Amino acid sequence: MPERTQRSEARKTLLFALDKYPERIQAIDLDELVLESARQNEKRPAYVKVAVPDEWVKSLRGPREGQNRLLLVEVPREVEERSESSIILPGEL
Repeated sequence: MPERTQRSEARKTLLFALDKYPERIQAIDLDELVLESARQNEKRPAYVKVAVPDEWVKSLRGPREGQNRLLLVEVPREVEERSESSIILPGEL
């Protein structure tokens, strides 16, 4: 499956889950999980090593069928700032 289609499907799944089942979503700040990280250089790509619950590792290593979907989501700073504002802008209703 092309990368763009995978991102589109992941986004669609995330939006549905947040709308219909927000209490079942786990969101953990990546800062709390990082054990090690390194920027990209000529010899290797950038990477982040994180500590996660064992169930997540099972989901990544086992067969895809029947497993929960794990997503890495980036929230832009301006979106986070808007979430803390009491002013409602057009399109945020």
